[in-house]
Amino acid sequence: MTKILKPADIVDIGIEKEKKRRDFYGRVHERFSGESELAGLFAKLRDWENEHIERFEEIREGVRGGQGVESYPGEISAYMQAIVESDLYSDISPESFAEKIKTAADAIEMGIRFEKEAIIFFNGLSHFIDHSFFKTVRTLIEEEQQHLIMLFGMKKKLEE
Repeated sequence: MTKILKPADIVDIGIEKEKKRRDFYGRVHERFSGESELAGLFAKLRDWENEHIERFEEIREGVRGGQGVESYPGEISAYMQAIVESDLYSDISPESFAEKIKTAADAIEMGIRFEKEAIIFFNGLSHFIDHSFFKTVRTLIEEEQQHLIMLFGMKKKLEE
């Protein structure tokens, strides 16, 4: 049986995903602490994700029923359910982190995947929040895009 997600559930899931991204970036920062530029990037990303958690907690107060136009009943809820059930975040348990992230390039690739997923998640979330929070969600999307640019920049440096 499919669980119907309430808007507050979706925001809570967003908070959990932000925490996992923050913790991932914290682990990467520690692992590559001897490489100052790389460690600095991941420390900055970790701190930025922490700020996102605070904003999400503010958004939680403004959630309500979906306000987007659906092509069919339940479309928005089904879309968010698909995003929420993504197995991407199962990849960052301490055990899998140690197994999968062996190089800086691996960490950057995982970060890129996380940031892309965050952008998709935030876009879907915008259908469930009060209009007064659109600017906050738009800012979060723009910041995730900046994270993506920063990670791609570091990727290019490593490839040189």
